[in-house]
Amino acid sequence: MMINGALVTPLLMIKTPGGDVMHAMKQSDSGYVGFGEAYFSEVLYGAVKAWKRHREMTLNLVVPAGKVRFVLYDDREGRQSFQEVVLSPSDYCRLTVPPMVWVGFQGLSREGSMVLNIANLEHDPQEVDRQEINKIDYNWETT
Repeated sequence: MMINGALVTPLLMIKTPGGDVMHAMKQSDSGYVGFGEAYFSEVLYGAVKAWKRHREMTLNLVVPAGKVRFVLYDDREGRQSFQEVVLSPSDYCRLTVPPMVWVGFQGLSREGSMVLNIANLEHDPQEVDRQEINKIDYNWETT
């Protein structure tokens, strides 16, 4: 099920003899709503980082190394829906998460994974809501 406002955008990967060029985002891309900061987050195998919801920030998430499962949870307008997206270099895409959608993610690569977030706003701890992992009913078991 697709969460309203969430986008999964295929990205260009250019093969070169010295190593691939992996696009992440251009100003003309859908999902681009401005630039505030970009940062990387390391995710170890099996580790779960959940749950977080930004009230104003739009996230643009790319996985240039490893494999990560993202789970979006939308409880806006009284509806409860989940969307699961797995990103990796072999299925190279960008996940755009709109404001007011809960997000959690889990490392699926034994070698570890790296997530790039290109956010439209600088991080502000007053702008983010957090929930304990067990407050949203989702099974994080790896298969």
